[in-house]
Amino acid sequence: MRIFVTGGTGLIGRRLLRRLMERGDQLVILTRRFAHARQRFGPDVTLIEGDPMRSGDWMDAIADCDAVIHLAGENIFSRRWNTAFKTLLHDSRIYSTQFVVEALRRRPRRADGQPKTLVNASAIGYYGSHGDEELTEDSPPGTDFLAKLCVEWENAARAAESAGIRVALVRVGVVLDKEGGALAKLLTPFKLGAGGPLASGRQWMSWIHHADLVRLFLLALDNPDATGPLNGTAPNPVTNRDFGKALGHVLHRPSFVWTPGLALRVLVGEAATLVETGQRVLPKRALGLGYSFQYSTLEAALAQILA
Repeated sequence: MRIFVTGGTGLIGRRLLRRLMERGDQLVILTRRFAHARQRFGPDVTLIEGDPMRSGDWMDAIADCDAVIHLAGENIFSRRWNTAFKTLLHDSRIYSTQFVVEALRRRPRRADGQPKTLVNASAIGYYGSHGDEELTEDSPPGTDFLAKLCVEWENAARAAESAGIRVALVRVGVVLDKEGGALAKLLTPFKLGAGGPLASGRQWMSWIHHADLVRLFLLALDNPDATGPLNGTAPNPVTNRDFGKALGHVLHRPSFVWTPGLALRVLVGEAATLVETGQRVLPKRALGLGYSFQYSTLEAALAQILA
């Protein structure tokens, strides 16, 4: 399969591209840093230089591809939130998705006549805060900033459906990967014996091992029945307190140093609300499609990642 990919240098993108190359797919990667991408991915991929937030010649390359995996979007924790950064969070997702969809609609079918596929990233922030309530793909969206952003993001992607394109939306949870993301940030304080619950500790963490997330993206890409949203989370979410206990146990370190919500807000600003509230999200759709998780329990996932 010939696949066009945006956001390939991010945490998820790097591992997903590695797996796609291993299985022999032909990759066309959009990048703003051509030399850096060539060094990272080697000579066996096609690189297209361009900015996904702006229309350009890169859109023509989608015509000859069978599918698009669209991962581009500014990291929500890369800096403190203010009006300008919220605008960037919005524009990096919405504009890039609109341009991808526009390019796909120019030629919505593959050479064999089958409809093309768009696998678009989203996030479990879609649901907003629901306390202990179990959330599935059928649950309604929230009303906070991130929830509204995810709704608009998904709607931009689903605009491709009117051209007959199959659209799958992977709502990504808390990705466990020592190369980046939340786990990488927590390792240092835990190794120093300063780890423990954040805020109340009662908020839910809907986590997923990076290997399972890659496999869920492949499921969304390959399975013609995968349409609409799929929660990219493991089937056993845990509270923040239990997450800290499990991480401390795997690292053989204490996990009782509490970080109050006020301290989080001082450190990261408004984005701290995402950590303080959390969501209890279940992967109902993936399980219904027959997906079997490699790492369904937290301790097994942490043990493998930190071995």
